[in-house]
Amino acid sequence: MSDLVGDARTWSPDAQEAVRLLAVSALLEGRDRAEVAALFKVSVRAVENWWTRWQTGGRDALLSRPRGRRVGEHQALSEAEQAAVRQAVLDHTPSGLGLSGQLWTQALIGELIFKLYRIRFTEPGVGKYLKRWGLTFQRPDKRAVEQDAEAVRVWHEETWPAIRARAKTERGEVLFADQIGIRSDQVTGRTWGAKGTTPVVRRTGNRFSVNAMSAISTKGRMHFMVFTESFDAKAMCRFLDRLVGHFDRKVHLIVDRHSAHRSKTVRTWLADHKDEIELHFLPSYSPELNPDELVNADLKRSLPHTHRARNQAELAAETRRFFHRRQRQPHIVRGYFGGPHLRYILDE
Repeated sequence: MSDLVGDARTWSPDAQEAVRLLAVSALLEGRDRAEVAALFKVSVRAVENWWTRWQTGGRDALLSRPRGRRVGEHQALSEAEQAAVRQAVLDHTPSGLGLSGQLWTQALIGELIFKLYRIRFTEPGVGKYLKRWGLTFQRPDKRAVEQDAEAVRVWHEETWPAIRARAKTERGEVLFADQIGIRSDQVTGRTWGAKGTTPVVRRTGNRFSVNAMSAISTKGRMHFMVFTESFDAKAMCRFLDRLVGHFDRKVHLIVDRHSAHRSKTVRTWLADHKDEIELHFLPSYSPELNPDELVNADLKRSLPHTHRARNQAELAAETRRFFHRRQRQPHIVRGYFGGPHLRYILDE
C-alpha cells in the first residue's frame, strides 16, 4: 500500500473506496484500530469513522458517492421559477411581455428573469439554463397576426378530411395550387466572394416580369402555366381549363383566397364545369398549409443559378425549364409535402 502514502484527500475516489473496504476487512480479522491506521497511513479517527459507517450501513456506506452539488441544488431560480420562464419563452414574444423585439435572445431572457424575480444573469448564465431546459436557437416560422387559429383548426379536423374523403369516394384527384410572380431584378441566395468585399451581380437595368400558376399532387404530379399578362380571373379560368384537360376524373383543387379565385368570372366558369373540377379554399393568411408555396420558394432559389434573363421572353423560358425539370422529378414534387406543417395532408 506504499502508493497510498500521503493525504488521503488527494487520492482518487476509487483508491479511497478500496482503502475503506480493506481497512474494515482488517478490523473484522481482529486487528486493532491503531494498527490498521498505521498500515494504511491514515488517522485512527478515519478508521473509527469507517467502522461506524460499516456498522450502520454495511458495505454500501463505504462506497464512493459522486462529488459536487446535486442537479438543481443551490440554483438561483427554483424549479417552479425555471418552468415559468421556459413556458413564457415558448408561449410569448418579448414585446408581448413588455420587452422589445419579436425574437428571444439570451439578453432578453435575462431581462425577463430580472423583471420577474429581480435576479441578474450573464448571457452565458442564461445559456446554461436554456440548455438545461432543452431549448435551442432556431429560425422561426412566420405567421400572420390576422390568421384565425379556429379556422386553421377546422381546416385540419373537419374541412380537409371531408375533401379527402369525397375525392376518395369519387375516385377524384386532389391538387394544391398557387400563383407566383418572377421579376428580372430579383436576386436570391448567396455567392462566394473575397472576404470584406461584397460580390456584385450584374443584371439588366430593364425591369420585366412573368407570372406562373402551378398545381401539385401527393403522387408527384405537377401541372403549370407560365404567362406574361397579370394574374386575374381570366388567367385563372385559362389555367383551370388546361388543368381539367389532363384528367378523365374530377379534380379537387385547393387554393388560397386570392380575389381572382373567388371572382364572379371564376364562379361562373366553375358552375359550367362542376362535374370536372371543384375549388376548395384554405383558411386566410395560412400559406404554411399549402405545399405549392414550397414550389414557389424552390423556383426563386433555382432561377439565379441559371442564365440571367435579358428580356421577358428569356425569363419566361427559364421559368418553363424549371417546371419541366420538376415534372421529370416526381420524388422532389412529393417532397414538397414533407414539411412539418404539411404532413397533415399525408396523415390518414
